[in-house]
Formats: sequence, C-alpha cells, structure tokens
Amino acid sequence: MPLSVAVAGASGYAGGELLRLLSAHPDLDVTTVTAHQNAGSPLAAHQPHLRSLAHLTLQETTPEVLAGHDVVLLALPHGRSGEIAATLPASTLVVDAGADHRLESEEDWAEYYGGEHFGAWTYGMPELVLADGSKQREALRGARRIAVPGCNVTAVTLGLAPAIRAGVVEAKDLVSVLAVGPSGAGRTLRTDLLAAELLGSAHAYGVGGAHRHNPEIRQNLVKAGASAPTLSFTPVLVPMSRGIHATNAARLAPGATAADVRAAFADAYAGEAFVQLLPEGAQPRSADTVGANTCLVGIAVDERAGRVTTFAVLDNLVKGTAGAAIQSVNLALGLPEATGLTVDGVAP
Repeated sequence: MPLSVAVAGASGYAGGELLRLLSAHPDLDVTTVTAHQNAGSPLAAHQPHLRSLAHLTLQETTPEVLAGHDVVLLALPHGRSGEIAATLPASTLVVDAGADHRLESEEDWAEYYGGEHFGAWTYGMPELVLADGSKQREALRGARRIAVPGCNVTAVTLGLAPAIRAGVVEAKDLVSVLAVGPSGAGRTLRTDLLAAELLGSAHAYGVGGAHRHNPEIRQNLVKAGASAPTLSFTPVLVPMSRGIHATNAARLAPGATAADVRAAFADAYAGEAFVQLLPEGAQPRSADTVGANTCLVGIAVDERAGRVTTFAVLDNLVKGTAGAAIQSVNLALGLPEATGLTVDGVAP
C-alpha cells in the first residue's frame, strides 16, 4: 500500500516539481497539498501541467493539516520549514527542500540568513564523497529528518569534491562561476526575473561571497577532506527557465597529472546512476539534463597553467531540488534509490 505524502509549498516551482515526480512514484501517494497565499484554490490553477493531481485543492500550511502523513515534503521559504517541522512527530519522514536545516554552523546561519537556527538535519546528497572514502547515502538510510541541498551547491560540490578528496587539487583559490536559470529563484514576482529583463541578457548576482550557498559549499568540501577551503562563487542569471552550468576551477596539486584528476572522478562516480562522468574531451550541456535527475560532469586540465576545470550541469528543479529529495526519501524508506526517477532528459 502506498505511503501517504503531503507537500507544503505546492504552488511554487520546487513544490510543483516534487509533485510531478511523486505522481509517477509507485510507493508514494500525494494526498495533501498546501500553500500560503494560494490556499483554498485548486492545485490545477497553479500547476496546470499536473493533470493527474488536478483533483487536489491547496490547503493552509499548518501543523494540523500536515500531521498524520507518512512523508512530509517542505518546499517553503527559509525560516518557515523549521517552525513547521518542530511540530511534526519524530516518526514522520520530513524532508526540507528549503535552507533551514542545511547548515551545521550557527555562525554561518546568522551571517547568511539570520533569525533562529533550527539545527542541521541529515544531508540529502547521496553521492557526496566523504574524506574517509564513504558516501553520504549511508547516513540517509533510515533517516527521518533530511535537508535537501541547494541547487547551486549540488553542481559545485559534485564538480569539486572528488578531486579534493583524492588530493589532486588544492582547496585554496577555488573558483566557481555558474550560469543559472531563473526558476531557481522561485515563483516570486520580481522585476529582474521578468522575461523582458532576462531575454537577451546575463547578469551576476550574490557576488563577492554574499550568496547564501557559499557556506554550504564550503561545509561540503570540508566533509570531502578540505581543511579550510577558500572559494570565489559567482552565479550568473541567464535566459533559460531551468538549468545550471557550473564551471569550477582549482589549482592542480603538486605532482598530480591530468590522468590522476580523471581517475579521481571516475572512481568517485563509478556505478552512480545520477552523477555521470563524460568521456575524455566531452563537455556537458545543461539542456541534456532538463527533466532528469542527472548531473553530468566534464573535466579539462591545463597543465601549463596548473589548473583543473570541471563542468557540472543539472536541472536545478530536479537533481538540484525535487529529484534529490525523492532520491533521499527512497533511501530513508529502504526503497530502491532510483524509484520514480529518470536519467533521461527532455529534448529539444
């Protein structure tokens, strides 16, 4: 019998993507959807592409509405998930697609978000390679509180962690520049996200270390073995509705070769369904991951400059958010990790 699922924040982009993936999941049944301003209206008025769930009506996002479900997925603005989650039973599997439970450091939370720090939950990036050679997925088995990573964080982490863990790059002077689709900013009505402002243009934001994903990336790289990583992280908004293309550069470690770098990634992602290293000389396109729970990784080594550049692409709403959530739910429930997920993108 399928487990009952509630999705909070179901009228937004992340909530809609969670629902799209859940609608095809054989072991999970969406019985409740909630929203804030849109409560009381039909789900189909906000997610008209989800025809199989058109019978649902958005309810208020309250602890009483969310209680009683086997799984609760939270796609809420930061500061909201922590308050709601604190009221839910410990036996309920609660997955936060927002930021409230990602950061372990109270100081980082205070600097980049502010307000109450609700504490870190089990981190929902199964493929994150740890310093001891294990993977984060082992911590997700049986977990009942899971924090989904930030979408930019996923692209940068998966593009750097294997090299850091293997010691083939230096963890100082890391540089990541990302081309990011505006759906990552959510469904908020903002002038800079209007089509008239975006089309034919690109502009950086969250520059100079100000973006809230900075401490989360550093936290992951420390888990991969970096002692005190330094990172210049710059996202650039570009006119594609979905997608992230992360260009990550690092200094080649003394004595390391291009073959060593490639071996580090090949070893880290061998057998991984959702993180795939492309053949030597091939570089990934963000379009090839649209609709898929896939991160594609390419590598280039400039031994003359002593630099390693990796390219990691993904769909920010799937592998960057909802897909990672479902993947983590599967692990927590003891289901096959790939249940309800696909590696096939949509083209053209």
